[in-house]
Amino acid sequence: MKRSTINELIAEAIDLFDRYNFKLPPFAFWSPQTWSEKGHEVDPIRDHCLGWDVTDFGRGDFGQFGLVLFTLRNSKSYAEKIMVVKENQITPMHFHWKKTEDIINRGGGNLILELYKSTAKELISEESFSVVCDGLIVNCSPGEKIVLKPGESICLEPYVYHKFSGESGKGTVIVGEVSSVNDDINDNRFLEVLGRFPEIEEDEKPIYLLCNEYGNTEI
Repeated sequence: MKRSTINELIAEAIDLFDRYNFKLPPFAFWSPQTWSEKGHEVDPIRDHCLGWDVTDFGRGDFGQFGLVLFTLRNSKSYAEKIMVVKENQITPMHFHWKKTEDIINRGGGNLILELYKSTAKELISEESFSVVCDGLIVNCSPGEKIVLKPGESICLEPYVYHKFSGESGKGTVIVGEVSSVNDDINDNRFLEVLGRFPEIEEDEKPIYLLCNEYGNTEI
């Protein structure tokens, strides 16, 4: 991805969150210069990969396969993210070995999730299964599609394959995630082999650093 694209996407996300009155913490707006001046007092942010995360999943087509995230907290037992999902923009099929997560439509359009249970060999299962949506048990067939409207949520247990996208014609979705501890390096099992963090073409200077860039504070 081009750095100019990443800068633009983060600016769009900030504007979207502001319009919906979702306020980000101060470190969301730190410049690379500010990061270069920080010491061990910010180790909890660095160590838990808090902050901006923009990915095209190694596909090179952010409009079709992509996600903008901001990780707000990620302690030893719980985590919270806020995400931007555009219409028809896919987060590819994956599950987590350890993480249980609630996916919440915080506002905007509708979020479509496609769900499967995993087999013991971590392939797509043809078995039925169940999930919990806003406290209600929902029985699912393989490939079940669940639409979350603003305010609605779903709880996904480990080994439940899921991909999601914004519903066409309904607008960009602000998606929240509340989960057990998050480890994007070791706890993502994509059905296809994909890259989690993008290779970046530095066509302009970064306005904000991504969560995997805190060790690189050259400006």
